[in-house]
Amino acid sequence: MPEFLYQSKLYYNPVEFALDRIGGAWKMPILWRLKDRVMRYGELKKDIPHVTHKMLTAQLRELEADGYISRTVYPVVPPKVEYALTERGRQAIPLIENIRNYGLALMKEMGLEQSLP
Repeated sequence: MPEFLYQSKLYYNPVEFALDRIGGAWKMPILWRLKDRVMRYGELKKDIPHVTHKMLTAQLRELEADGYISRTVYPVVPPKVEYALTERGRQAIPLIENIRNYGLALMKEMGLEQSLP
């Protein structure tokens, strides 16, 4: 496949492009948590250990801009904001599940303790 530009960044293959959209330390964990339910910011922050407020906010904004999640703001006091998967986000879940299963199998193969179910 020939190289291509997207938002002024050069990509060499579709895997690199896809991983740039959902890769990194926090995007897949965010999408994984939203797979079964709508969540508020505070719920996500509490459920994802070690993520900073700044990083969670940035990752949520990127996922929203790329069309993986939707953000709904309710006009109440105090403000209520909910995050949910879009169709594009739902399409990413089987991929994330495969990567997760591969990681769990690799951990087992290497004799590492599993901390995830």
